[in-house]
Amino acid sequence: MLVLNRFVVPPDTQDGFTEQAHAALAALAACPGYLSGRLTRALEDTSGWTLVTEWESVGAYRRALGAFDVKVHATPLLARSLDEPSAFETLASAGPGEPVEIIGSDRATEPWR
Repeated sequence: MLVLNRFVVPPDTQDGFTEQAHAALAALAACPGYLSGRLTRALEDTSGWTLVTEWESVGAYRRALGAFDVKVHATPLLARSLDEPSAFETLASAGPGEPVEIIGSDRATEPWR
């Protein structure tokens, strides 16, 4: 599962933002089910930032959001992200030189479930 939080950060506030993002990333990285994460900045417009994390499952990510250190360090940062979808399930993947692996959705086929 991929979580992509996007931010617009004015240049004069980027120092405080990066400190907050580093603390959030560290808190998330300490959680079970965390696979990887990175803080990125747009090359074309340096006010555009993303915090990208990968998780072994939706449940692992949701449980991480309830962890004390995540509530203290990551939740305030995530509240600053753009109001848009941020959690994505992986439906296909491929490693270098490998064929595409198609992965079934974890979502229920019936919306009432």
